[in-house]
Amino acid sequence: MTRLNDKIILISGAAGAVGVALAAAIAREGGQAITTDLAARSGMDHALDVTAEADWRRVVSALEREHGRLDGLVNAAGVAPLGNIEDTDYATWRRVMAVNLDGTFLGCKHAMELLKRRGGSIVNLSSVSGLIGGHNFAAYNASKGGVRLLTKSIALHGARLDPKVRCNSVHPAFLEGPMVNATLAGTANPDRAREKMTRAIPLGRLGTPAEVAALCVYLLSDESAFVTGAEFVIDGGLTAG
Repeated sequence: MTRLNDKIILISGAAGAVGVALAAAIAREGGQAITTDLAARSGMDHALDVTAEADWRRVVSALEREHGRLDGLVNAAGVAPLGNIEDTDYATWRRVMAVNLDGTFLGCKHAMELLKRRGGSIVNLSSVSGLIGGHNFAAYNASKGGVRLLTKSIALHGARLDPKVRCNSVHPAFLEGPMVNATLAGTANPDRAREKMTRAIPLGRLGTPAEVAALCVYLLSDESAFVTGAEFVIDGGLTAG
């Protein structure tokens, strides 16, 4: 398979479940995944705190020295603490915004210089929580809603460039993996919460990181050359009702 043949793709949050699945999918499709995450995460190509502008500058400068180009960016770093508007303290609010929204902004801003040299594709990981609200996801809802509209603004800017830089958002529902497990662990009854979460999905199961990675591969590939500014919902039918 060579859908991403010779493409260099930068991934933030690459130590997470989606990031790991995506790096593997990119390699299978003939591309080169440049993996980044916090310094404490082992096995990454570069340490990157997405909230630190200096880190983004350093990583992009390294890519320019090593490759002279970039064909794709996936902003996959994210945090998802529970909390309604009364429970959420300001420090938590700021942390969620810094990682989920500021981190996406910084990635798009600093990767653009390399992406626009040959044209490329940005994929921003939002969430169904960027489309619909939840009573106990105040900060997460706001951050992922921001990613959705930031994506559209970037897409319109990228469409004015020559060569073009496309930008789309992906909106998963609950996925099997550490993030959902951590969210469930914060509830009074994790088993009951998992059952309720699963019942809410018409297809009757949680999604998988590999399914999200497959969608990202399509958006990174030339197959999606006429796709930009779009939001791709991958939620088992959760938002259809």
